Amino acid sequence: MVTAFGVLAGAALAGAAPAGAVPAGERIAPGVTYRQFDVDAAAGTAHAHLLTVDLADPHVRVGLLHPGAVAARATVSGMADSAGAVAGVNGDFFHITETQHPGVQATGASVGPAIADGQVLKAAVPDGQRFGPTLPPGTSTRDVFGVGTDRRARLDRLSLVGRVATPEGTFPLKGLNQYALAQNSVGAFTSRWGSASRMRAVCGSDIERSAPCSTDTHEVRVQGGRVVSASDTPGSGAIPADTTVLVGREEGAQRLRKLSVGDAVTVTHTLAAASSRVPYAFAIGGFPVLRHGKALSGLDDVTSTVRTVVGFRGGGRQLLILALDGAAAYRTGLTVAEETDVMRLLGASDAFNLDGGGSTELVTRDDGARAVTVRNHPSTGTERPVANGIGVFSTP
Repeated sequence: MVTAFGVLAGAALAGAAPAGAVPAGERIAPGVTYRQFDVDAAAGTAHAHLLTVDLADPHVRVGLLHPGAVAARATVSGMADSAGAVAGVNGDFFHITETQHPGVQATGASVGPAIADGQVLKAAVPDGQRFGPTLPPGTSTRDVFGVGTDRRARLDRLSLVGRVATPEGTFPLKGLNQYALAQNSVGAFTSRWGSASRMRAVCGSDIERSAPCSTDTHEVRVQGGRVVSASDTPGSGAIPADTTVLVGREEGAQRLRKLSVGDAVTVTHTLAAASSRVPYAFAIGGFPVLRHGKALSGLDDVTSTVRTVVGFRGGGRQLLILALDGAAAYRTGLTVAEETDVMRLLGASDAFNLDGGGSTELVTRDDGARAVTVRNHPSTGTERPVANGIGVFSTP
């Protein structure tokens, strides 16, 4: 199928066309354009919605859209309107359901690390506890797409570096505002987590999300640098700004049981980047599919579905944010390998897969409008509340 916007095709698609086949599109704001085009894919025609964002334009920036708490969900349109974004797209995979542990709350928290406005919100869950398609070989839940304070986009890996100092000694902190903790570890929950139950953090194992919840758990509340309470069961409820809740499982629980009310405890944590020395203004989880112009090995070339992907070109100065349409005529979508080919044909040197299926959504705000418009058709027929997204902002 050929539309007024042309057809893109790559190695896994039929009838290759140059990236220039897609015209300039509609100007949303200075440095931000929107366009649509069809892709002739193996499973049928897919329809793509594309935002091009020029980070070299001083009037444009991108940032993390989120509902105000890690353990919460909201629609992309709602988050974009609340933040005043001119465009936005859905983000990371997230804890969408908890059928494997009856009675345990689904938190809605995202899988990977998250940074908003330069502030760390959370770290990544263990690889075996993630939601989403199978990761390509060599990738991890710690992989991120982000934009540094130098206004350049890059792919990186963010790992939690933290410790807990107690009268009994110091031990490593292995979790931060995560819906799942590694076995035998201690994780921290702060006011950024929200009010959702922390019980899910002690369920599953490092390699199996459906493994039973641990029966050896302990929780300690630290306020103003001292232990104020303890419990053998992870709790729930909002956490004050001056409070950190430590949750331990197995060996981690045994360490926390050594603490008594009144003990001095210091908790420190940060996310350490694997490659960039430039601090991140924002970062979001997912998984890489294209690095330095080369597709990663082992990308799925069988399963076609509606997808969301973000990439960049020009040394990280120009973003390409693509969301497929979920209307019935296009719902067959693309495989991960096909998605990667499309991004490469658009000129991306690097690309990063985000959540897809019913979560895929792209919004823009017309000049003078008070609210954004959903540009694609969500495949479930309605907007799905999601954990986070990427927002595009325009300043005078």
